Amino acid sequence: MNQPLAYVHPGAKIAKNVVIEPFTTIHNNVVIGEGTWIGSNVTIMEGARIGKNCNIFPGAVISAIPQDLKFQDEETTAVIGDNTTIREYVTINRGTVDRGKTVVGNNCLIMAYCHIAHDCIVGDNCIFSNASTLAGHCTVGNFVILAGMTAVHQFCTIGSHAFVTGGSLVRKDVPPFVKAAREPLSYVGINSIGLRRRGFTPEKIGEVQNIYRLLYQKNYNTTQASEIIEAEFEATPERDEILQFIKNAKRGIMKGYFSNN
Repeated sequence: MNQPLAYVHPGAKIAKNVVIEPFTTIHNNVVIGEGTWIGSNVTIMEGARIGKNCNIFPGAVISAIPQDLKFQDEETTAVIGDNTTIREYVTINRGTVDRGKTVVGNNCLIMAYCHIAHDCIVGDNCIFSNASTLAGHCTVGNFVILAGMTAVHQFCTIGSHAFVTGGSLVRKDVPPFVKAAREPLSYVGINSIGLRRRGFTPEKIGEVQNIYRLLYQKNYNTTQASEIIEAEFEATPERDEILQFIKNAKRGIMKGYFSNN
């Protein structure tokens, strides 16, 4: 249902039961899936691919060109998964030649004033609280929570099930299953509450906790700790995910919480 005061480019592909409120602008080369609601004063620009049953609130701008001086108007996209809510004044820029797209997964909640820059890949079931910001080329796993006003440096990676406290400056990669806090950002424990809510057993939570105790609290360097973890802990999906994350951490992982960090 399109309001007469909304503008929808004839080249946009809009499912029949999408609701578009007044004063919204939808550009060419846009696809919007069934059941999505687009509030007033939303701007959806070229290259947007929005899934089913999303809710996009007033003032949001989806798929604007990247804030990257190297961008040469290449054809790229901004992809929003199904059942995702994007609150007021969120900005999500489309990709560059690097990844070709910016992605926000399914069942996410992106709260007001958040910014997701070009070439970011955000997994499913993530929550970004108000005014959290991803610089370009960031990768965020599934079930990640960023508390309010978190700022993530370009090219950083945040592992699945991580929780980052409000006002944090993320300059290093944040491994999966952990809580990150303090300045500079540090390991302060595992995200045990989040893991329990998502059905992890006490035994599995204990396994993850023991791995991180060895990594962060035994005075080993990252290479030494990784070797011991691989040798002494039974191979499980969680163990392997942690080891693979550490191996692939291009910016290095955040430090532990000892006084010198």
